[in-house]
Parts: sequence; structure tokens; C-alpha cells
Amino acid sequence: MLVWINGAFGAGKTQTAFELHRRVAGAHVADPELIGFGIHRMLPASARGDFQDRPQWRTAVVATLADAVAAHDGPVIVPMTLVDPDYFDEIMSGLAGAGIAVRHFTLTASPDTLRRRLRTRSGYWLGRAVGRDETWAMAQIDRCVTALESARFAEHVATDDRVLDDVVEDIAARVGVPLPGARLNRVRYQARRAAVGLRHIRL
Repeated sequence: MLVWINGAFGAGKTQTAFELHRRVAGAHVADPELIGFGIHRMLPASARGDFQDRPQWRTAVVATLADAVAAHDGPVIVPMTLVDPDYFDEIMSGLAGAGIAVRHFTLTASPDTLRRRLRTRSGYWLGRAVGRDETWAMAQIDRCVTALESARFAEHVATDDRVLDDVVEDIAARVGVPLPGARLNRVRYQARRAAVGLRHIRL
């Protein structure tokens, strides 16, 4: 089974994916963004636009995720913003054609909540330190929120005024997987969130 966690930047996809990974026995996280970074590194700077626009990224995502599911007994968790309806349909139909059972969830939050969350991320302040007054992710909020409201991107999971554990437990219940891993205490919870955030800073 593949669990795709979609959502606007700041919705909590990465934190949700890695907390599911911690709490669900035998789970594996597969990040399609890494394929995009690999494509960019092979291209001159002038050609590095949005890697999702490149057909080879979408093809590679389907093929690689199919390999990951085939090689792994537990659920494969995919944190990735995907808002273009054509790209979404292409990838989801490709996975279905490969015989992959996909459960897709979109984490939702208000634009104000997303902006507040992005401003608390380490990458935002590091960006400001090098002269980037507004991150690329911040500029995408309205576009992402509007697109992801569509029924095409169901199932929707509200995250406003909910802690991470509530979101993780909601998704696990919908998927029907047990959570043998317990909630962390406050100190360990904050330390883990910080560690996951630092590992995924994108400048």
C-alpha cells in the first residue's frame, strides 16, 4: 500500500509522514522531491525550473514508487505537494496501472495558518539571512490552497488547530493501520519535530 500525503507548503506533509513512519510498524518514507533534485543537478542552472513540469520526473516517480512498494512489505509513505490536475492524474493513473493500491490524503489549512507555520520553519529564516525576503513556498500558498480544495484531491484532512499526533492518528484510522508506536512526551516531540525540520530545509 502507498499512502500519498499531499498539501500546500506548510501543511505538515513531511512531519506527518515521518511521524507515521515512526508510529506505524514497517513503514517506509519515499520522497519524490529527491528525484527532482537529481534531475536539477544534471541540468545547467538556466534549465532548472519546476521539476514537476518535466515528463521524466513524473515517469520516474511512478516507476520508483512502484519499485519501492514491490520491495517493501509495509506501507510506503509519500510526502509530496502535487497540485497540477493533469500531473496528479498522470501519476495516480500510472500507479494504478502498476497495480499499486494508493490512499491519497490532502492536508488542509487556512492561508493564514500556512504562512504562520512557514515563518516558524528554520529554512524561512535562513532564506531571509541570505537576502530572500519571501520564500518560494510562501508565494505558492494561494495557488495551492485553491487547487487542492477540489474533490479531485480528496481525501481531505483538516489540520487547523490540530496537533501532529491528531493528524497522524486520523490518517492511520482512515487507512486502517495500527499505531503500535506511542505519542512522544512534549520534550521528545519538540526535539523530533526540530530534527525532522532541519533535515528537510530547502534553500
